[in-house]
Amino acid sequence: MVRLMLTDCLWEKLRKSIEYTAAYVTDGLRLCIEGILWRFRTGVPWRDLPPFFGSWKTVYNRFNEWSKLGVWRNLFDLISGELDNEWNFMDGTYIKAHQHSAGGIEPLENRTVGKSKGGNTTKVHLLTDAYGNPIDFKLTAGNIHDVTIGLALVEMSDGENIIADKSYDAEYIREAIVAKGSAPHIPRKSNSSKPNPHFDRELYRHRHLVENLFAKLKHFRAFATRFDKLTRNYYSVVSLGCVMLWLKL
Repeated sequence: MVRLMLTDCLWEKLRKSIEYTAAYVTDGLRLCIEGILWRFRTGVPWRDLPPFFGSWKTVYNRFNEWSKLGVWRNLFDLISGELDNEWNFMDGTYIKAHQHSAGGIEPLENRTVGKSKGGNTTKVHLLTDAYGNPIDFKLTAGNIHDVTIGLALVEMSDGENIIADKSYDAEYIREAIVAKGSAPHIPRKSNSSKPNPHFDRELYRHRHLVENLFAKLKHFRAFATRFDKLTRNYYSVVSLGCVMLWLKL
C-alpha cells in the first residue's frame, strides 16, 4: 500500500492553482503529482518509484518539464496566503549534497554546490513572515557566507521589523533595512563595541520561528538532502516544500 499526501481538499486547491500556470492538465495528473510527492517525501531515485504511480519516466518528465517552465515556483506564489509582515525573519541552512547531485554540467555561474566543512553542500537562504511561513528563498553554494546574500533577502522583505542572527552583522545590511523604513534586529558580534540602537532582545527571541520552518521542510527527504544535479530542479524541490506547507494552512 502506497501512502499518498493529497486529500481531496488539498488536491482541489492545488488543481485550481495549476490552471493559472504554464502547465497543461491531463488525465491522471493527480496520480502523477502524487508520484512526485512520494519521491519528494522519501528521496528515492526516480527509477525506484513504485509502479502504482505508472512509468517513473513519465513522472520524472513531468517534474523536470515543470521545473523548466517555472511552474513549481509559480505555484508557490499562487498558493501563498496572506502574510503578516510585522516581523520578517531571515536565515540560512546547510543542505548536504548527495554524491548523485555531483558532476552536473551546469555553467559555473549556475552551480549551487560547494565545498564546506560538511563536504559538498548547498545553502538555502529563507525569508519568513511573523508566523514562520515562507515568503521567499535563495539558493547558493554551501561555502557562501550568509552575509553575502543578506541584501537580496532584505530586498524581498516588506517587514516592519527584520530579525536575523549575527551572521548578518554588517553595516550595509542594517543601512539597507533602515532605508526600506524597517527596523533591523541583528545582534553585534562578540568582539564589536559599536552601539546597536535598533536591536530588541525580546523580539530576537522569536527567531526560532525560521528555525522551526527549516525543521518542517527537512521532514521531506529530498529537501533535507540534495539529490538533484540541476539547480533549477532543486529550486523546484524547495518551492514544492513551501507549496505543501501553504496548502495545509
